[in-house]
Amino acid sequence: MIKSSNGDTPFSLTYGTEAVIPAEIGMPTFRTAEVNVAENDEALEINLELLEEKREQAAIREAKSKRQMEKYYNTKVRNASFKPGDLVYRSNEASRVEDTGKLGPKWEGPYEVTEALGKGSYKLKDRNGRELPRTWNVCNLKKCYIHKV
Repeated sequence: MIKSSNGDTPFSLTYGTEAVIPAEIGMPTFRTAEVNVAENDEALEINLELLEEKREQAAIREAKSKRQMEKYYNTKVRNASFKPGDLVYRSNEASRVEDTGKLGPKWEGPYEVTEALGKGSYKLKDRNGRELPRTWNVCNLKKCYIHKV
């Protein structure tokens, strides 16, 4: 099968030519019936000489495809970051408290961000001023839009 990311088959990138499947050998097709062995050997040698260039072109096409996919997915990402002093809610699923059922609250809090540790991790403290025992990732936090009292 042709890979959509680079436009070639893995077999052709390895051996420099397309494979002839056993079904094509058993029944006559244009590809197998009109073969001149001498010209075929010359064409195979030329394909082998151009194989490295073909691999480089496939690598360029694959990198371009990956950049396009990355650009598409990154447009959908919603960046969130918090500063010390911001109020946030934390996910009930992430905090591993007892299950409140499907009608229970999904978020608990608010908590105050005390420290931003980098790469999306934060230290939190509750309303009583007690520091929570572990760090929390940004994917488990949600901005709280109430004012401090």
